[in-house]
Amino acid sequence: MSAAYRLLFRHVLSKMDPERAHAFASGVIRALGRRGPAALISPFGAPAESLAVEAMGLRFASPFGLAAGFDKDAEDIDGLAALGFGHVEVGTVTPRPQPGNPGPRLFRLVADGALINRMGFNNRGAELAAANIAARRNRSVIVGVNIGKNKTTEADDAHLDYAAAATAVKDVADYLVVNVSSPNTPGLRSLQSLESLTPILRAARDAAPGVPLLVKIAPDLDDDEIREVTQLAIDEGLAGIIAANTTISRTGLRTSARVVEAFGAGGLSGRPLTERSREVLRIVRETSGDRLCIISVGGVTDAVEVRRRLDAGATLVQGYTEFLYSGPTWAASINRGLARFAR
Repeated sequence: MSAAYRLLFRHVLSKMDPERAHAFASGVIRALGRRGPAALISPFGAPAESLAVEAMGLRFASPFGLAAGFDKDAEDIDGLAALGFGHVEVGTVTPRPQPGNPGPRLFRLVADGALINRMGFNNRGAELAAANIAARRNRSVIVGVNIGKNKTTEADDAHLDYAAAATAVKDVADYLVVNVSSPNTPGLRSLQSLESLTPILRAARDAAPGVPLLVKIAPDLDDDEIREVTQLAIDEGLAGIIAANTTISRTGLRTSARVVEAFGAGGLSGRPLTERSREVLRIVRETSGDRLCIISVGGVTDAVEVRRRLDAGATLVQGYTEFLYSGPTWAASINRGLARFAR
């Protein structure tokens, strides 16, 4: 964290409601991308040529990218690319717009470098996201689209929502991610069972032929369930797995139990997920061999951790929560660190 951002976070951002602070940061990044200053930032944030990665038939400028959740409506892609992210995963988008869960719904655990969120797939719909992706200036940054079902859609009809969302974005998405692992939509995680997940994967795949398809899994699955979903991904011809989403666990936190309990339900992200995310990565890679692209996410803090994930078998790595705590130079600093390791 730079000294300037540390002061900004301590005296301004940390005193704002977390969702309002997120909207403020998003607006600044969007302005950078749309109004020209991004051209001044890009040389600083641009990854070294040596970091380029080929995966899923795509060329990623860096193995490090931004996880879904920050840019829900695909409005900030140009600014985020200028800050150094090798890919930007937008969403989660649903077929129809929805407001998400009532607030407050985003909480900081500063002592843990973590967040709790129960946003509930708040977004303005897949069609708007597709239009925003199509309108971006930077055509080289890889854009993934994370898709989900609307809250009002019954579980038995979930495959129809995933197909509809995939259809809406298929012409602009470099890859698609089926999100059945968020804890913030009632009943969603039950769709990770093989019986429920199989028709969803098939529907999304058939709706967007030729677009690489991945599935994002929860760290709260037990090890055998992780192996089963991994094998299903292989059997259904998916391009890969994103491991893993936020957790419902609250173990090992520094923040007092009273405060955590007051925050309530939601998915925990950030540094407390580091160990479990590494373990999920190991299981998926051992099960899949070299047959899947694995994007490792959860508790990623710096270039050392990104390098550790890559060495453990990750094809690509994503982060999000640490972006809030480390500030706008975070991705660029990780790229510089990875380049030093390569040398």
